[in-house]
Amino acid sequence: MCAKAILKEPTIPVKDYDRDLLIELYRKMVSIRLFEQKVEHHFLAGDIPGFVHLYIGEEGIGTGVMANLTKEDYIESTHRGHGHTIAKGADLNRMMAEIFGKKTGYCKGKGGSMHIADFSVGMLGANGIVGGGYTLAVGAALASKLREDGRISVVFFGDGASNRGTFHEALNMAAAWKLPVLFVCENNEWASTTPYLTTTSVADIADRAQGYGIPGYMVDGNDVLSVYETSKEVVDYIRSGNGPVLLECKTYRIKGHFVGDPEKYRTKEEVQEVFDNNNPINRFEEKVLEAGVLSREDLDAVYVEVETAIEEAVRYALESPEPDPSELFDDLYV
Repeated sequence: MCAKAILKEPTIPVKDYDRDLLIELYRKMVSIRLFEQKVEHHFLAGDIPGFVHLYIGEEGIGTGVMANLTKEDYIESTHRGHGHTIAKGADLNRMMAEIFGKKTGYCKGKGGSMHIADFSVGMLGANGIVGGGYTLAVGAALASKLREDGRISVVFFGDGASNRGTFHEALNMAAAWKLPVLFVCENNEWASTTPYLTTTSVADIADRAQGYGIPGYMVDGNDVLSVYETSKEVVDYIRSGNGPVLLECKTYRIKGHFVGDPEKYRTKEEVQEVFDNNNPINRFEEKVLEAGVLSREDLDAVYVEVETAIEEAVRYALESPEPDPSELFDDLYV
C-alpha cells in the first residue's frame, strides 16, 4: 500500500536550467495562449461552428508534461485539448483548419475542436466524453507492453472526470498489470459549473492512488518548472517498467466551461485575481528574468515568432475550402 500523495516542488535552481529548454517551454505556453485567444475571438465572431472549450491559464501542465515525452509516446486528451495537442507537436495550421470546420483540418473539418487527433505525433485524440480517454490510454499502454516498444501513454483528465467509473477501472487494470501509463489530473477546481470539493470525497485527488497501490504526486500546475521536474521523475519511473503513476496538477479554470458560458456560479473578481496573480506565463517570465537566464528581448522575440505563426494558421484556415457534402459519410466506420 502506498502512502498519502506527496507534494512535489521544484529543486533545480532556474539558473541551472538549459537555456534552450527554457525557451522551448516558453514557446509552447505562448503558442497555446495565443492560439486559444484567436479561437475565442473567431468563435464569438461566428466564424467557428460547434462548441469550444479553452485551456487558457492551464498551459504549464501540458507544456511541462510533454517536454518529457518522445514523439512516439501516446497521449489521450479531453474536450479541452488544444493545449495538449500543441504541446505534443501537432501542426498549427491543420489544427486551426479543423476548428474552423475546413477540409484541410486533421479530421477533414468533421471533428471540430473536441476531436482533433494526430497519430504522427502520438496524439490519439481529444475526447468529447468526460472520462473517455482512460481506457484508450490503458489499451495503448497494454499494446506497448506486449510489443516491448518502450512507449508510455499519458492520459489527461479533469477533477470532475476523476469521479467517473472509468477512472477507477483504468487505474485498477493499469496497476494490476503494471502498464506504462501516467494519469494526469488537471484539477482546475471546476467540474463544469460545480466546485469539485462539493462532489469529491477527497481534498487531493492524487490520494486515490493509495487505493490501487501506485504512487500519487501533486504539483503546482501553474508552475511549468514544477510540472516539468516531477513529470521527468515519474516518466523515468514508468518507462523503467514500474507501472502507472497518478499525478495531480493544481490549477484554476480561467475561462468558462465553454466559450459563451455565462458563469453565474462564480464572480469575475475571483477569476481576475487568479489570472493576475497565478498566471503560468507571467510566473515563468518573472522567474527567468529574475534569474538572469533569459532577457526581456529573448522573450519578446519568441512572442513575435509565435504571433506570426498563429496569424498564418488563421489565414490558412480562413482560405481553406469547406468539406463537400458528398464527403459526409467518408471515413465513417460502423
